[in-house]
Amino acid sequence: MLKFLKALALSATLAALTHPVSADTLGLGRPATQNEVTAWDIDVRPDGVGLPEGGGDVETGEEIFAEQCAVCHGDFGEGVDRWPVLAGGQDTLASDDPVKTIGSYWPYLSTVYDYVHRAMPFGDAQSLSGDDVYALTAYLLYVNDLVEDDFELTRENFLEVRLPNEENFYLDDRLESPLFSAREVCMADCKTNVEITKRARILDVTPEQDANLEVEQNPDQDNAPVPADAEPVVEIDAELAAVGKKVFRKCKACHQVGDSAKNRTGPALTNIVGASIGAVTGFKYSKAFTEKAGEGLIWDGVTLDAFLAKPKAWAKGTKMNFAGLKKEKDRQAVIEYLKSATE
Repeated sequence: MLKFLKALALSATLAALTHPVSADTLGLGRPATQNEVTAWDIDVRPDGVGLPEGGGDVETGEEIFAEQCAVCHGDFGEGVDRWPVLAGGQDTLASDDPVKTIGSYWPYLSTVYDYVHRAMPFGDAQSLSGDDVYALTAYLLYVNDLVEDDFELTRENFLEVRLPNEENFYLDDRLESPLFSAREVCMADCKTNVEITKRARILDVTPEQDANLEVEQNPDQDNAPVPADAEPVVEIDAELAAVGKKVFRKCKACHQVGDSAKNRTGPALTNIVGASIGAVTGFKYSKAFTEKAGEGLIWDGVTLDAFLAKPKAWAKGTKMNFAGLKKEKDRQAVIEYLKSATE
C-alpha cells in the first residue's frame, strides 16, 4: 500500500509539472507577480543559495545584538528566563539535560542566517538589513568560540564556516526504517483527563494549580490594571507616541497592550500610566514589585522613566531581565505611547 501511495503521489506530481493548473483554468485569482514571488523567496540554503551580497563583523554584530536581541537572549547568548540559549552547551547532547545551541546542536550556518533574517528580532521580523544579519551571525559564531573577535563574515567566506554538529544530521528515513514502519500506533485506552503529576525541573514552567483554577472560574476576567486616584491622562503627543510604538518593539516579547492584551512573561500594560504599581489582575509579581506595591507607588511619568532607565536597579530582585533604555528620548517616547494605550 505504501509503495502504491508513493507511486500515486509521484504520478500526480509529474502530471502537475507537465500540465500545471493556472489561475485562468480555474477562474480564480491571478498569477503572482515577480515582485510578489521575490518578496516570499527569502530562504537561505546550506549550499549558499539565497545569500545576499555583503558582510558584517563581530564588533558590529555585538552592538546590534545588545540593542535588538539581548533583552531575550542575554548579552552573550546565555538566554533570559525561558527564552532560547544561543551559546554554549558543547558536550551536553548526550546528557539528560542537553543544551541545544548554535555551537552545540545546529547543523548549518545557513540555518542561523535564514532564521535571524526571516523571524528576528521578535515583534519586528525582517527589519534587519543583510549586512546586519551577517554581523549578528558573526557575533553568534564568536560567542560560541568558533571564530576570533576580528572575524568578518561575508558571502564569499560563508560556506567555509562549518558548525560542530553538522555531521550528526542525516535525512529522515523513518518511512523506510523497520523500527517505525512495523509498529502499530496505539489509539486505545487513552486518558480522558490530563492532570499535572510532576513538575518540570525549571520550576516556573509548569502552570500553578491556583492560577489554573482562577482562569477556569473567571475565563473572561479583565487583565487591565486597577487605576489609582491620579489625574486622568488627556493630552497625547501623537508624533512622540508613534516613535514610542517603534521603541516598544523591544518590549513586545514580554508585554502586550490594547483591548485584547493578555499577561505573558510580563503583565499587560493597557491603562498602565496612572495605575498603582503591581495592580494588574491575574499576574504573579515578584517580591520586589510586591514590596513596591506596598509603598503605594503609582506608574506616573517620573516613576516609569526611572524604571525604564535601569529596571534591576530600581526594583532590586525583579524577574524582569530587560537592561533598560539608555536614551531619555526613547524612554519618554515609550511613556507617551503607553499613555495612548488605553481601552
